[in-house]
Amino acid sequence: MNAGSRSAHSIAADVRARRCSVREIATQTLAGIENLDSQVGAFLRVDRQAVLRAAERLDARIAGGDDSGTLLGVPVALKDNLLVAGEPTTAGSRILEGFIAPYDAHVVERLRAAGALLIGKTNLDEFAMGSSTEHSAYGVTRNPWALDRTPGGSSGGSAAAVAAGMVPLALGSDTGGSIRQPAAFTGCVGFKPTYGRVSRYGLIAFASSLDQIGPLARSVADTAACYLAIAGHDARDATSRSTQVDAPALDRSVAGRRIGVHRDYLAALPDREVRSAIERVLEKLRDGGAHIVALDDIDLLTEHALSIYYVIANSEASSNLSRFDGLRYGPRHEGTDLASTYAATRGDCFGREVRRRILLGTFALSAGHRDAYYNKAQLARTALRQAYHRAFERVDAIVGATAPMPAFPLGERTEDPLTMYLADTLTVPASLAGLPAVALPAGITSGGLPIGVQVIGNEGHDARVLEIAAAIERDSGYVDRSAPLGSAP
Repeated sequence: MNAGSRSAHSIAADVRARRCSVREIATQTLAGIENLDSQVGAFLRVDRQAVLRAAERLDARIAGGDDSGTLLGVPVALKDNLLVAGEPTTAGSRILEGFIAPYDAHVVERLRAAGALLIGKTNLDEFAMGSSTEHSAYGVTRNPWALDRTPGGSSGGSAAAVAAGMVPLALGSDTGGSIRQPAAFTGCVGFKPTYGRVSRYGLIAFASSLDQIGPLARSVADTAACYLAIAGHDARDATSRSTQVDAPALDRSVAGRRIGVHRDYLAALPDREVRSAIERVLEKLRDGGAHIVALDDIDLLTEHALSIYYVIANSEASSNLSRFDGLRYGPRHEGTDLASTYAATRGDCFGREVRRRILLGTFALSAGHRDAYYNKAQLARTALRQAYHRAFERVDAIVGATAPMPAFPLGERTEDPLTMYLADTLTVPASLAGLPAVALPAGITSGGLPIGVQVIGNEGHDARVLEIAAAIERDSGYVDRSAPLGSAP
């Protein structure tokens, strides 16, 4: 059996009980990736020998009597915007080709401490800017459920690796939905913690006030285990929270829970099958004793969220990416003048989507436009946060769709960025408000594509969000299930 298709909990239990070695797990995982990834394109880099050496070190540690670590021997893939000391990190961009990370990201340190086996780096939209993993400089990633469809983005490589059963766990980064939307498109679980709950130290920044690292898995239990392994205060990140990280009680009933429903996450959905799947989830929650509370009297500013997000995110991207100026990073070319140097390097630097966002962000921050765009977007963001805080005075969580549609065909939206951005309509609000949110399977369309439900919680209530997600999962039947490759189940 391919170890990547097993649950993280079962792998850790078997390794700890000496029923298998970490090297055996590593060998099985590498074989699974070799067999499947030629079809999917989830990974950018897997160093087989480095993985086997890491497995042997873990086996030696266990033989020496140290079998601690909640993720002992569990294979974990990393989105390629997370630094691993001594290894290449590209962020899906040519401009970082050849860059070797000088240190480990905080989450990498935490995974090593938990005994995880780091498997490789996954594909992403360049600098995490995209919703389909088609904007990578190193090729597209395909959805394991239907190889002509996108896995979502920008963490599409991580989602596809988990959904296909290549690895049980992967890390992604979520700026406006880049963990949750791919999870919905590929039928797995993706969790964006409360902003600041997981350190961003060692994450290549896109938009610093929005970026948050989180796990993808095939079950809520594995998602929670990975989250608990990486969460916690880090003094190197000025936005890191020092509050205690609570473990969720995943067997808790939803009886007495107040579940909010808003028209923007349900009634306004254009896809009938998506809407029906979410309605079935809500009916199951009601049957389980939850109180369904309508929130339509509160304007959650959903129709404005994308506009707010793209002004703020692009402005921060313009600032963050200014370090990639062709002097400290990127390929070196000789040119007799500025024009010839540009002509020689233009294909090795930023892609079209990244250039578009930098230009838009620079415009929004420019003299004469900052008040009209950036400052106004920040005021609107505050209003959105306040609206969600009012909603959470009445409910414990808001449940609705993760994306307005199932996974769309590759190439369908690459020439129309506005249509592409609409895939993030329902995930952007939680990012703007800094709220915890999890996406998990809610059903399958008649065409065999996954549908995702999203649970959004109040700031700091990460455990509650995961508890409600676990209750939904118990009734759904979509637990720890790998996708077929290229066809519906």
